[in-house]
Amino acid sequence: MAVTTLAELFLHAAGHRKPDALLHKVGGQLQPISTVEMVDRVRRLARGLERRGVERGDRVALMAENGPHWPIVDFATLCRGAVTATVYPTLLSDQAAYIVRDSGAKVVFVQDRERLDGLLELRDELPEVELFVLIEGQPPAGVAGVATLRDLDREGEDFDPERFGDRAHEVRPDDLATLIYTSGTTGEPKGVMLTHGNIVSNVLAALEVFPIEPWYTALTFLPLAHSYERMVDFLYFYQGVSVAYAESVQTLSEDLGLVKPHCFVSVPRVYEKVLAKIQENVARSSGTKQKIFGWAEGVAREALPYRLKREKPPGFLGVKLALADKLVFGKIKERLGGRFEFALSGGAPLAPEIATFFWGAGIEIYEGYGLTETSPVIAVNTPKNVKLGTVGRTIPGVEVSIAGDGEILSRGPNTMKGYWGKPEATKEAIDADGWFHTGDIGEVDGDGYLKITDRKKEILVNAYGKNVAPAPIENALKASRFVSQVVVIGDRRKFLSALIVPDFDSLAVWAEDRGIGTADRAALVADPRVRELIGGEVAHVNEKLAHYEGIVAWDLLPEEMTIEGGELTPTQKVKRRVVDEKYRAAIDAMYRAAEARGGGGG
Repeated sequence: MAVTTLAELFLHAAGHRKPDALLHKVGGQLQPISTVEMVDRVRRLARGLERRGVERGDRVALMAENGPHWPIVDFATLCRGAVTATVYPTLLSDQAAYIVRDSGAKVVFVQDRERLDGLLELRDELPEVELFVLIEGQPPAGVAGVATLRDLDREGEDFDPERFGDRAHEVRPDDLATLIYTSGTTGEPKGVMLTHGNIVSNVLAALEVFPIEPWYTALTFLPLAHSYERMVDFLYFYQGVSVAYAESVQTLSEDLGLVKPHCFVSVPRVYEKVLAKIQENVARSSGTKQKIFGWAEGVAREALPYRLKREKPPGFLGVKLALADKLVFGKIKERLGGRFEFALSGGAPLAPEIATFFWGAGIEIYEGYGLTETSPVIAVNTPKNVKLGTVGRTIPGVEVSIAGDGEILSRGPNTMKGYWGKPEATKEAIDADGWFHTGDIGEVDGDGYLKITDRKKEILVNAYGKNVAPAPIENALKASRFVSQVVVIGDRRKFLSALIVPDFDSLAVWAEDRGIGTADRAALVADPRVRELIGGEVAHVNEKLAHYEGIVAWDLLPEEMTIEGGELTPTQKVKRRVVDEKYRAAIDAMYRAAEARGGGGG
């Protein structure tokens, strides 16, 4: 059938009849949910929503961790012709309430009692909410307007499959499908309006250039509240891929072994952590194993051009690579479950050093690019066309243009309808010719590959008027196994500085070998030997930078920047404004000390 809406996509997915359409952990074991069961649950919930008065165009908010409940609530909403407003489960109650209120949600699905209680405390600020639905657990007794997912499931037992299908077919491509709120690195979040046609066009275009096999099992662990994982999951459903939900990002290593996925998508932070863990294990191993690993890395670099073309190297190089795979790289693949085919990376730039290592090891990570406002994919590297250091070529139907100031402009059927309730912001983002202004700086090379330089709003302009892109510098520093997170600072300053969070796992191994205590992280990062170590890493990066791009001052933070701490968005992007405010005293102290030493210069 020709699929033009997400409701039709669901009806298409219903025909796959898989015994394991969904997989989730129950008591440490994978529990399958068949296509038949999933479809019945969606139909029952859609009928339950109908009984509760949810009609076409109504907004239904969903605040939950990933799991089978997510697509069931989402598809039930979409097949009613209603709109799913996604809420990150990591948000505080007042932040979640802002989205519920701004979207005008009529029904709010909430995963657990703690989140529900937080929203109920703010109920007076949410006048349009008629029903709160608790996904898991017991609701508070005697509170009106609260039900459970099980309640709605029972209320929908009299569903009519034919009537459900008719209602799903009434949905039009131009109908609003979802509101996804920008994570708000600056200013208040904006509700991105994506239509059924926006998302379906992105799914079908992506499949034209990136074939996903129906017999795959995919692991999903990025938040489904974001457009990236959600669009890819729609693609999985369309193709009939089995979708397995990780328990959490923290249990990812265990979940990889349990699910044995063929593919998954992630943000660069996860790949950075995987590589840091590999490097840490090598550092703990014997001298002989370290030499073997170093030799294998050298072979991988030599064979990289062949890996990128998915070809076996000729002659003795092919023999060496086969041995390197057996001794080193095959073991890394085993940690990914043993059935690994490929992974995708997006949401932020993937450091060239990270991409080079994994591709050299035979672990294919395809970097792509897009934004929530573009449903989200604009460009992606593919098995047939890959170039490291770029985000690939544009997908079919999508155009890219580079503005005079270097900003990337995009146009196509995937471009959002606009920002919910913000016509002026919409006009600023989408010009009269239909070009969406991404806010990213980049270039297209002679082969048509798109390269991202930095965020337009994050370009630092120093006191001498020179423009500096912080992301490449941060990525270069994060290539060190001793560095976990970096925020480069220097807007309107005489020179650049950096706040650095060490990779404490790797640092602990190094410190213990030198008799340095690791229990107190504040004492650890203050130790002169540790500071000398990190100083050497900074100096190594500075050697490859222009004078005005060099890090003159830096400091170490004793704790990671987190979503809960407010420094990161739910997709692991740094909120520079929050970091500037939170660490203002440390930043000012860095600059005073450096200036006292005579640092700086244009």
